[in-house]
This record gives sequence, C-alpha cells and structure tokens, in this order.
Amino acid sequence: MSIADSGSAAPTRAKDPRVAPALLRYRVLAYATGIWLLVLTAEMVAKYGFGVQDLPGWIAVVHGWVYFVYLLLTLDLAVKVRWPVGRTVGTLLAGTVPFLSFVIEHRRTQQVKRDFAV
Repeated sequence: MSIADSGSAAPTRAKDPRVAPALLRYRVLAYATGIWLLVLTAEMVAKYGFGVQDLPGWIAVVHGWVYFVYLLLTLDLAVKVRWPVGRTVGTLLAGTVPFLSFVIEHRRTQQVKRDFAV
C-alpha cells in the first residue's frame, strides 16, 4: 500500500443486517427532533421576544420526549456502526441546536451508507 492509497475514504465494512433498520430509525428521529426543536424555538421567540402569552405548554414536553428517544436510537446506531466517542457525542448534541440535526443526519447517513454499503 502506498501513501496515495491511504486516502481518507474508509473501506466498506461487511454488510450487517442490523445497520439499515437502525439507520432508518435514527433518521426518522433526527428529523422529528429537528422539527420539534424548531417548533419549540418558535414558541420561545413568540413568548419571550414578542410577549405572546397564550401558547401551549406541551411543546417543550413533546420535544423533550422526542429528543430522549432520539438519544436512545442514536446510541443504538453508534454501537452498531462503532462510532468513536466524539462522533457519538456530537451526533447526540445535534438535537439541541436548531437546524443542526438535519445537517448532521445527512452527514452521518452518507457516512454509514458509504461504510456499510446500505
């Protein structure tokens, strides 16, 4: 193997039948978390930025539960694809910054599809 052959592209790993369903579950919850975080952000802006008082109080609760399930399913995927700790923590925290869960979901999906031929 020469230095030119040691590029940054990871070799395709053996196809694991558990990866594709875990990836799908992660993707669904990443989008759900991102959407509920945007709704929560809009609620906070309306409440604290514009003084709107008649807002439902359950939006934060729903986002919290969706985020909790996102954490569990992200950990499930991380274990199956053997992500390093830094990548796992970064992916877990992506559900706390508006729009970031969509960006990270896309990157992680491309990486998993490339590495596991899913």
